[in-house]
Amino acid sequence: IHDTTTPTWLGSVPKNFGEASAGMIKADERRSLITIYLPIALVSLWGAGTSHSSDELTVHLITILDHTMELVCAVYLACARTMTARRAQAYRSHIAAYVGQLQKIHPTFSLRLNHHASFHIYDYLLLFWPAHLWWCFSFEHLIKIIQHLPVNHKFG
Repeated sequence: IHDTTTPTWLGSVPKNFGEASAGMIKADERRSLITIYLPIALVSLWGAGTSHSSDELTVHLITILDHTMELVCAVYLACARTMTARRAQAYRSHIAAYVGQLQKIHPTFSLRLNHHASFHIYDYLLLFWPAHLWWCFSFEHLIKIIQHLPVNHKFG
């Protein structure tokens, strides 16, 4: 992350992401992480031209990389500034591929309600169009302001 050059308009994640001192990342930072920084890191570690200790490991890592890229594509499409029925359908295809392969690639993993809810985003993309028109970054900002208000932990 520290060595990645990005456009100035792109929100970044903390340079020390992963360390306790970086704190919690915000939703917009999470989006940048999954659509930009994670693909760069994983492709450079596991993509074509990288070498690993065995062919079996190489196949496994490429499988995980391809699986992760399904999620990256879904997030990218869901966060697009414009939306069409075709893009919404592409989102649904990518999220279905991602969720559908989770337990095969990670056998001990259990699906969560979030995975089910991710399929409903398709409906919202068709009903309300671009997600940036209805997502809740403004509420996240308000919560941060409220969290930093001085209180004495007493009602009244």
